[in-house]
Amino acid sequence: MEAVAKLRNVPTSPRKMRLVANLVRGQKVTRALGLLKFEANSGAPKIEKLLLSALANWQQKNEDERIEDANLYIKEIFVDEGRMLKRLRPAPQGRGHRIRKRSNHVTLIIDSKVEPLGSKAAAKQAAETKGTEATAEAKPKAARRSSKKSTETKAEATA
Repeated sequence: MEAVAKLRNVPTSPRKMRLVANLVRGQKVTRALGLLKFEANSGAPKIEKLLLSALANWQQKNEDERIEDANLYIKEIFVDEGRMLKRLRPAPQGRGHRIRKRSNHVTLIIDSKVEPLGSKAAAKQAAETKGTEATAEAKPKAARRSSKKSTETKAEATA
């Protein structure tokens, strides 16, 4: 079951925030938290807080499950442009240059990654059955060889 968290009107340019979002996209939640804790970009603490909020939302939906056992990962994270504040900065000869103060909206979706039923166990079982099949195939060949030898010895005995 997935959980969503949104962060609105963050006073950082979307371009700077996307750099941090690209770091954690598709990562496991524990790894993403470790990356964000030591990331130098200004958007990292905000996305870290957003990820913790998404974890809390997931926990609220799934009260009977533990976060450690859920195998959570960041399914989707995207950064959209928010509203833009427009200001004027004085420029030479009585002119004014327009300053655009950008903001962004971040949406984060986490989900539990469901591994195929016992993927490691299934691979192990397949290897074991393959080994037993190989021994089963070897027995008929050995039986064929022994039957050929017995027919050869019978032919030699009659000749």
